[in-house]
Amino acid sequence: MYSIFVSDLHLSPERPRINEVFFAFTRNTAPQAEALYILGDLFEYWVGDDDLGDPFNAAIADALRDLGGKGTALYFMHGNRDVLVGPAFVARCGARLLADPALLDLHGTRTLVMHGDTLCTDDVEYQKFRVYAHDPENQRKFLAQPLPARRQQMLGMRAQSEMSKQAKAADIMDVTSAAVEQALRRHGYPRLIHGHTHRPARHEHVVDGHRCERWVLNDWYQRGGYLRCDKQGCKTVTL
Repeated sequence: MYSIFVSDLHLSPERPRINEVFFAFTRNTAPQAEALYILGDLFEYWVGDDDLGDPFNAAIADALRDLGGKGTALYFMHGNRDVLVGPAFVARCGARLLADPALLDLHGTRTLVMHGDTLCTDDVEYQKFRVYAHDPENQRKFLAQPLPARRQQMLGMRAQSEMSKQAKAADIMDVTSAAVEQALRRHGYPRLIHGHTHRPARHEHVVDGHRCERWVLNDWYQRGGYLRCDKQGCKTVTL
């Protein structure tokens, strides 16, 4: 038995090729796994669960529901792009919502899973926005707007974010060693799996004499991929 992890798929109608990779993944690959963990940014953006009426959004949710119907347990964690995913979407998929971070017993190995954005502490501008975006009152005000207005506002925020990235040094948008070590120490030196940075790799950290491995998941902008973990360990698989 094994589990698989994905993040940063950034699915949207504007990327039909990678969408087909996702649908094939849910039909042919993921059903072989005991569990699928989606660690954030399944969508390019999400404006609220009342947008489930959109055919594209409904197709993604239904593909995950069909996967769950084949016996694969589904777990969903919020990312920075889909922080507004709510109980209606999770229920439509038949998934369980994970807190960020979450500590798992993964095939006998204690494993900490995160989206990963909280580890990027050098990006002070982003961390301030993250606090704003996760504030329940700010979310309530945004969701109270008409759906078309929310879509337009979200597209504007995405464009502004992309412009902001162009002005930042690449290292600022990566995790900091101090934040990683703090997370590992706080949770008892587990294995760590996260996404967000789009820098897939396996790292080793020695924290207080404990050797910990950290797996960074790949994004799905160019091609799909996932991390497969069983009792022997983890390995990356490219679709």
